[in-house]
Amino acid sequence: MTSGGQAQIGNVDLVKQLNSAAVYRLIDRQGPISRIQIAEHSQLAPASVTKITRQLIERGLIKEVDQQASTGGRRAISIITETRGFNTIGIRLGRSDATLTLFDLSGKPLAQEDYALPERTQETLEHALFNAIASFMEQYERKLRELIAISVILPGLVDPVNGIIRYMPHINVNCWPLVANLQARFNVTSFVGHDIRSLALAEHYFGATRDCADSILVRVHRGTGAGIIANGHIFLGSNGNVGELGHIQVDPLGERCSCGNFGCLETIAANSAIEKRVRHLLSQGYNSVLREECGIHQICQAANRGDALATEVIEHVGRYLGKAVAIAINLFNPQKVVIAGEITEAEKLLLPAIEGCINTQVLKAFRKNLPVVRSELDHHSGIGAFALAKRAMLNGILLQHLLEG
Repeated sequence: MTSGGQAQIGNVDLVKQLNSAAVYRLIDRQGPISRIQIAEHSQLAPASVTKITRQLIERGLIKEVDQQASTGGRRAISIITETRGFNTIGIRLGRSDATLTLFDLSGKPLAQEDYALPERTQETLEHALFNAIASFMEQYERKLRELIAISVILPGLVDPVNGIIRYMPHINVNCWPLVANLQARFNVTSFVGHDIRSLALAEHYFGATRDCADSILVRVHRGTGAGIIANGHIFLGSNGNVGELGHIQVDPLGERCSCGNFGCLETIAANSAIEKRVRHLLSQGYNSVLREECGIHQICQAANRGDALATEVIEHVGRYLGKAVAIAINLFNPQKVVIAGEITEAEKLLLPAIEGCINTQVLKAFRKNLPVVRSELDHHSGIGAFALAKRAMLNGILLQHLLEG
């Protein structure tokens, strides 16, 4: 066959994928919806909509429900997505553990388990992770209907297009082909993504930013990172990795960062840095209900109760976070900013400090009607991993695989 013929077949397959995705998205987002309404919104021919919905019904991905009220002709039948018969496993891979969650296709968690993974090499980590997945699948075999995807999110540098992990902060990895290895072991479509960017996508689908197309999520944990949603999609840049907000220099005279620079945001706005500052102030003789051996949770609790030292520390972090967030706002002009991480337990002190910087450092047109809110999903382990599978259903990649399979 000529290369032109191959391209033509490829184009036909792509059109099928895009059209099926357009129909499925409308049903997922606006259902119950009739075929007539789908045709109007998608601008597809009614015959095409009928054909696609027939395929989706036969595959069990959508179903017909009650008829809509008549507008003069025959009453139209409404359609909604069917989510209970399909499952995904979402995995949050940390530095020494993994949380595995079984989801249905609506994002409802059905089961969850934590596994210790103290391994320190790529090979032993993969082996332990795959054993954990196999054990999890066996343990919850009765809850499993049809497993359609396994998704993994993790800290580090990820190539989500090729399914490769290029860097992790705690072990040496050498272009780890995690997606290919998962698919070979479990024979199921797999995805991998960065934990913070995937959380930003989950907020867009199910959480605080589902009402807007452009947003920034900033998460404070071991470090400080950001996920940027632009026009409803994760902004990835040329190599799949952007949003290293923690390495913006906010204090040129500050401490040396792990990256080698001085005064990066991460040296101030990370859990360990916050705890270190509390210990330093206590050693200087500041009065507080806190003791030197305390964590971020205790610091937030003390701040919420009005402890002067804890309050100063939280507001100090908020001001420096605000400096970096203001830069990001001036660059990307989002509709909403979301703050995630354990520190948001003290949101009544933290968010006003961030907003104070935004109000003085952001262009007036960009800060108008710009909410700064707490994450709605940060406590849901694995929801970012599920968002990767959800995206693949909505853009047609996973959807078409199911229809063809």
